[in-house]
Amino acid sequence: MLIALLKRPFKLALLLISVVISTVNAQSDIKIAPKREFRGVWVATVTNIDWPSRPGLTVDQQKQELIAVLEQHKKQGLNAILLQIRPTADAVYAKSRELWSHWLMGKQGLAPAEGYDPLAFAIKEAHSRGMELHAWFNPYRATMSARSVTSPDHITNKKPELFYTYGGQKLFDPGLPENREYITQVILDVVKGYDIDGVHFDDYFYPYRIAGQVINDSATFAKYPNGFTKIDDWRRNNVDMLVKMVNDSVHHYKKYVKFGVSPFAIWRNFREDTLGSKTNGLSNYGELYADSRKWVKEGWVDYINPQIYFSFSRAAAPFKVLLDWWGNNTFGRHLYIGQAAYLIHNGTTKREAAWGKPNEIPNQIRAIRANNRVQGSVYFSSKSLSTVARGLADSLRNDFYKYPALPPQMPWIDDIAPNEPQHLTADATADGVQLKWAKPLRAKDGETASGYVVYRFNEGEKINNLDAKNIVKISFEDYTFFLDTTVEKGKRYSYLVTALDRIKNESEPSGPVGVEAR
Repeated sequence: MLIALLKRPFKLALLLISVVISTVNAQSDIKIAPKREFRGVWVATVTNIDWPSRPGLTVDQQKQELIAVLEQHKKQGLNAILLQIRPTADAVYAKSRELWSHWLMGKQGLAPAEGYDPLAFAIKEAHSRGMELHAWFNPYRATMSARSVTSPDHITNKKPELFYTYGGQKLFDPGLPENREYITQVILDVVKGYDIDGVHFDDYFYPYRIAGQVINDSATFAKYPNGFTKIDDWRRNNVDMLVKMVNDSVHHYKKYVKFGVSPFAIWRNFREDTLGSKTNGLSNYGELYADSRKWVKEGWVDYINPQIYFSFSRAAAPFKVLLDWWGNNTFGRHLYIGQAAYLIHNGTTKREAAWGKPNEIPNQIRAIRANNRVQGSVYFSSKSLSTVARGLADSLRNDFYKYPALPPQMPWIDDIAPNEPQHLTADATADGVQLKWAKPLRAKDGETASGYVVYRFNEGEKINNLDAKNIVKISFEDYTFFLDTTVEKGKRYSYLVTALDRIKNESEPSGPVGVEAR
């Protein structure tokens, strides 16, 4: 193209080159800084992977560690925390019918301290930073290994008939109606009792296969066949029933609480089903009895979050193949890609060479943003972004997530925007610019505001609240004031404030108001 341009008049060539560069830059900016994008991270509590760092910390130590985790991810531009609150039929929260988790105090059933609720604390701290908090449940796992020391009051000891043992772990038998009801009620305790943004399942349904091990559920199949003659179909239906029950129940009590599942990356391989992906790996459908595509198609989840923990060059299951396959199978629901920050290495190990290249995940992010059917990413796991994946964390902070983002909208849950905030004022003080406003009038669905976005513009800058670079504060709390301490004395600024409802629909802006910092 450039060779052809050189044959034309010089000025015209420069003009056209300028247009091309401007267009590329504009497209690049759109991809690098979308205003809405899900940017999540898993914070695992099981075996103290991410938080708390060890059992037995004091309440103050637990709080300090959690604040440090949230601050780290806020600086990296993330906007969603997927906090594991039920690792092994136990609880990292106070309002539970199950026992306190061993991973908190070192002994199952031992409370950290009276009046302290880790989940309530995490929600408040996340929301103040403009981050969603999704409560991550492992639905079926009840113990981690045969060596697990459980309290005599743990459900595996009080009701052993509800479980089978596989690979040394005790697992809820998904075929028992009592278990589906129990697990759903455990989740509803959290939905009713806490201001969470989402309910999240990981990839553990029926267990990953172990040579020589057999799932001992033939008696359950005989007792509750539900019209099925093949045990594989019956097992898939058992998981289907739980997923649908949880989805229906969560939305019945709180419509705005999102429900999502993070399955293994491969639904089915093309050789098994022509609807499947051109891959050759473990099948969610066949080996874990998890019909993940069906859950999306039936609208039983608000988002699907496949763990595509493969590189672009992974022969059996290339990242791009699975990204495109899932993009073609979203059925109008959200698609967030699980990315393997934990696999990054410095090239000195014998692990797959692709993960030793610093551009592997950055290129995955670019591919995700190039696919209009994908709304974001979730990284496993929190600690990796401060250890093996520090370079990636720098790229997120300085490049991909340089500007804040709101979570993507879910119009099938709620498409009614709140009204704009009222009576916005801006006053210069010795500490910065103090903004104050009043809550919006109720929208036609009865909502006022559950959070706000503050935008700032330099003097002479175009007032545009579509550009994320103008955001100075996102809060998922209903405080109606903000002190901007990052202004320069003597400079003039204009501000807008918008309201967010509980599902993160955004109002029209209030303002602009102008002020000179002093």
